[in-house]
Amino acid sequence: MPPHLGQHFLKDQTAIQKIITALDLVKRDLIIEIGSGKGALTTPLLRASENAGAHLIAIEKDKRLVALLKNKYRSKSIEIINADIRKILPKLVAEKTGGLKKYKIVGNIPYYLTGYLLRMISELQHQPTVTVLTIQKEVADRIIEKKPRMNLLAAITGAWSTPEIISFLSPDKFDPPPKVHSAIIRLKSDLKIAQLELPEYFNFVKAIFTQPRKTIINNLRSETLPPVKIKSLLVELGHKEALRPQELDLEEIILLKEKLAKRKDL
Repeated sequence: MPPHLGQHFLKDQTAIQKIITALDLVKRDLIIEIGSGKGALTTPLLRASENAGAHLIAIEKDKRLVALLKNKYRSKSIEIINADIRKILPKLVAEKTGGLKKYKIVGNIPYYLTGYLLRMISELQHQPTVTVLTIQKEVADRIIEKKPRMNLLAAITGAWSTPEIISFLSPDKFDPPPKVHSAIIRLKSDLKIAQLELPEYFNFVKAIFTQPRKTIINNLRSETLPPVKIKSLLVELGHKEALRPQELDLEEIILLKEKLAKRKDL
């Protein structure tokens, strides 16, 4: 496996079964597996898919592993694609679902890909009903954080999904073992903001978390709304003027964004 792909193959059967259970497979499900590797997850996932009457699409970037997978599987219930998920996901979803068919995403992904992939999924016009990923434990912990330790990743991911950590995994569950602990996280799609408004919301949370230890007023200084109006709104919503972004929960961030947008129009 080329080192630059940075993949650590999950080998623990108990963990693999937890991933499959978290997908909650049902008849006619379409499952997109990201980074099939040598097939440690793919084999039991294919078996579970066939039992449920589902169809599996396995995406793998490494040509050598794709050849291995194609030689290994002859089932009509699996489609193996040699591609970089970063270049193919939106097009693949559109082609395979027609923008209507429900589908699920699963993968033991290279950790450097986590942030990029989560952003891609959030921007899909037709989102998966469930996403189950194996990611770095530290990142999973950040995704499920609440106030008073809210953060940018939690505010962005929480806007389009309800996250849940299924299990924590030690390095010895992988081959080769990574230098960090890992976690299986389940993201159930749950849009709390209209799809078309997500980009504007993402820009807003990036602005208020520019410097998390600074107040929201300071972080929004470059915005067009005068600080006095921001102070006024914070007080109106029952917050202190020196409010920091990590002190808000997701619903409060969404409400603040909506109220500030209305104030700008006045």
